[in-house]
Amino acid sequence: MAIIKIRRFGFIGAIAIGLILRFCYLELKPLWMDEVITAIFSLGKNYHDLPLDVLVNLQDIPKIFTFQPGVSCSEIAQNLTNQSTHPPLFFCGMYRWLGWIGISSDDWVMKLRSLPALFGVGAILAIYAVNYLAFSPLSGIVAALFMAVSPFAVYLSQEARHYTLPMFIITLSLLGLMQIQQDIHQERVRFRVWFFWTLINIIGFYTHYFFILDFIAEIFTLSLLIYRSKYQNIRFKRKIILYFGLSIITIIICFLPWLLVTWNHAQRSETSWLNSPGIFAPFYQTLLNLVLMVIALPVENQPLIITIVCGLLMLVFAVWLGVKLFPRCRQLWNQDQTHGATFTLLMFTAGVMLQCLAIAYLSGKDITAIPRYSFVYYPSCCALLAASLTEIQTLKGKKIQAIAILLIIGLLSSIFVVTNFVFQKPFQPEQVARNMNSAPSLPVMLVVTYDSYQDIALGLSFALALEQIRNHTSHPDSFIAVSKSPDVSNVWRKLSQLSVNVTSPLNLWIVAPGLRRRDYPQQLNLSAQTTCQIDPQHHYRIGIPYQLYQCDFLEKS
Repeated sequence: MAIIKIRRFGFIGAIAIGLILRFCYLELKPLWMDEVITAIFSLGKNYHDLPLDVLVNLQDIPKIFTFQPGVSCSEIAQNLTNQSTHPPLFFCGMYRWLGWIGISSDDWVMKLRSLPALFGVGAILAIYAVNYLAFSPLSGIVAALFMAVSPFAVYLSQEARHYTLPMFIITLSLLGLMQIQQDIHQERVRFRVWFFWTLINIIGFYTHYFFILDFIAEIFTLSLLIYRSKYQNIRFKRKIILYFGLSIITIIICFLPWLLVTWNHAQRSETSWLNSPGIFAPFYQTLLNLVLMVIALPVENQPLIITIVCGLLMLVFAVWLGVKLFPRCRQLWNQDQTHGATFTLLMFTAGVMLQCLAIAYLSGKDITAIPRYSFVYYPSCCALLAASLTEIQTLKGKKIQAIAILLIIGLLSSIFVVTNFVFQKPFQPEQVARNMNSAPSLPVMLVVTYDSYQDIALGLSFALALEQIRNHTSHPDSFIAVSKSPDVSNVWRKLSQLSVNVTSPLNLWIVAPGLRRRDYPQQLNLSAQTTCQIDPQHHYRIGIPYQLYQCDFLEKS
């Protein structure tokens, strides 16, 4: 009875900690480019609804992100087909969620991130079920605790993006896979198990394109399980192969309506931003991604001494953890009662990782360089980690100490995540906004040049961060997104034709993705009233360049 109470307390504690960490300071970090994209489509809008090539008040930018009622899932899917590179299920779900809870100008960022945070909690429940089924109730509790405090899982849960939903779906798919593995071992076939696995995989295909990596890895793993099994009943062998084949065919048929869209999305320019890999980069980047699942200390934009110390601590911790885990994982492999589950998880994980490496080397798009993409194998790594520390002999002594250390380090790392010290937003909108607010007493005009929808979303993320800083000022701050088509000279011409109702000095910021520093003109005309001079002391580049111009307005005679 005491053991049951302890397990119940551990399970409830994992859920409580997971909820607190995922919803703590949920609105603290500014939206970055990809989250702006999520907001646009999840609110029932598309890029044609945005004020492009027209001057708007900076204070009116949040009004763009209002809920558009009466939009169907098919309309959202059509918007994604034409203007994005993602399957529709997450965005349709987000639209329904935002319509149900309601949003306002004061809380829309928090509510936009709330559903991914809930999916993150759902993944904790799912990983508990995986390890409970595959190993033991204790292993399930430890897996849930690890995921609850994992800095990587907390980071993804606080992103208004479609990462925690597929992570949740992948974990549920692993649950079905583990049940099938046990059924194969016991030479039985259950329709409800195969139906569950098939349905989950169909849903996964419509949540994220990277889910196909997990599907292929599961096919690979199931094929090995069927091949390795020594069947006493030939009828069972035929039946399991039949269920396996029918499930694969059903999943593929159900995805056929979106298959052409998937192919078109793969050819779009938005998928070409990933760099080609170095010779060894994908390997050490994969190792780094594994480390970030358990420890993440402040190394981004910190003083050099802090970066060095934190980097060394992470390295030492990773080596210590590796020394602890490898022999214990080997013991899991060698023990009869845990070999099947261990083999299944290892083969699945290896299958996904090998595909990530193959994509990096064969396609020239190094997805291993992006830590968030490791969500595709994160659940299986979490399951193996928990099993390695709980399933060997008895849980006491040094083993309890190792688990406690992992949980404390994970909790500390997650606190760094929610307070924006680690896993900082790409392009750092808050830092860009602070730089642009270098002269608070002067009005600001933010100009973003674009030749793709992603450039528009990037500019809006900067505008939102800048508006947060300057929303209490009385200055007539403004924003405009200007097309670079057919070339960047269109931007300078468009600025010269603007009608600007400001009669005082103004700071003009030009954000120009793809423009080199020397390509910024030394002088710009802003409407017919003024000439703006470049300020060479205020040129920045955080992934993209942005440049300050100082403008003095002349009164008409």
